[in-house]
Amino acid sequence: MKVLIIGGTRFIGLRLVHQLSSSGHEVVLFHRGDSRADLPDSVRTVHGDRHHLSEHAVDLRGFGADVVVDMIAFTERDARELVATFRGAAGRLVVISSGDVYRDYGIFARLEEGPIEATPVTEDGPLRRNLFITRASGSKPGDDLYEYEKILVERVVLGDSELPGTVLRLPMVYGPGDYQHRLAPYLKRMFEGRPAILLNEGMARWRCVRGYVEDVAAAITLAVTNPLAAGRVYNVAEPSALTEAEWVARIAAVVGWSGSIVSVSGDKMPVPFNTAQDLTVDSTRIRSELGYRESIDPDLALQRTVAWQRENLMEMKVDYDEEDRLLADSVPTIDDASGV
Repeated sequence: MKVLIIGGTRFIGLRLVHQLSSSGHEVVLFHRGDSRADLPDSVRTVHGDRHHLSEHAVDLRGFGADVVVDMIAFTERDARELVATFRGAAGRLVVISSGDVYRDYGIFARLEEGPIEATPVTEDGPLRRNLFITRASGSKPGDDLYEYEKILVERVVLGDSELPGTVLRLPMVYGPGDYQHRLAPYLKRMFEGRPAILLNEGMARWRCVRGYVEDVAAAITLAVTNPLAAGRVYNVAEPSALTEAEWVARIAAVVGWSGSIVSVSGDKMPVPFNTAQDLTVDSTRIRSELGYRESIDPDLALQRTVAWQRENLMEMKVDYDEEDRLLADSVPTIDDASGV
């Protein structure tokens, strides 16, 4: 199979490239050429800017891809240019989306009003009514993500009758190479021997779906290689969702940190989210239709993530004096973090 990947040199995309290449597929990678990714020798590269995809249409269409995977279609314009470029020149599109399209995310992020959404959410669950979620956090015209909206990307990709599309809605993805450093706030405190991790009381109970990077890439690989995925939308996530306190405890067990996880009242430690709204999805569809299963042991996945993060811990400033003050006024909810 011929597979063209747009933006596959970082984190999830790089794993996808390796998985497809090692399975014998012919892979071409379109990217800016800024990163020094460890690519297989068999992978061909075309350098160019994703925002000017049409300028490379002749070369990209000439590849005759069976499937085009777009890892970085963030805006409606991205999606329209993608479809226009490959209509009549590729067999199918696979586009990476996010769980942030669901209405439960809008409730959680306080972008929408209304009752708490029931979870886990299936692929047919209600989507957000309010678009352009990055604008609420201060994104301005001209910013890269000002026009970010996966809901509009999905509409374009799934709405073209001539070029079948597949959409994968991803969870919070962790693993080596996570450029968002999702574990860093907890690991910094554990590595520095802090006596406790403080969590807003609502956040401690809040549940969120996650996925290990290798497993998520495997889910995308299945969607690429299985023609039954045409026209379908899939949630990708681990089968169960931990509370944030349980997640911190799992990290602590890997690190060997024996401090306490402390729940702090919302008035003393406010967060901008509606933590009564869990963010969990049902991933039954991709498991039943494409046979998706996680292949990496969860403990091993977390061990690999912690080991990488230990060597790549981002700089961050933390007010430990304020944490000590809050700690003195709070009661640990979990005395031994490794015991959860």
